[in-house]
Amino acid sequence: MQLLDKFPIEGGQKDPKQRIIPFLPGKILFRRSHIRDVAVRRLKPIDEYCRALVRLPPHISQCDEVFRFFEARPEDVNPPKE
Repeated sequence: MQLLDKFPIEGGQKDPKQRIIPFLPGKILFRRSHIRDVAVRRLKPIDEYCRALVRLPPHISQCDEVFRFFEARPEDVNPPKE
């Protein structure tokens, strides 16, 4: 939402036809035994979203919010063990 708030025109808030910021793929509800299946199904939509995000004009694709979105977090580098 921060990106849409920062760029309301590009986010289509005033005119949906002018939206260039891609839609973030929605969550998929799953049972615990289906975590891997859901993750695999979400790979392509999330990959497409990320590619579309970095192809936006530089004033959007290189803004702090986009950099933070792609920034690795400690749990990304060292995921918790179950």
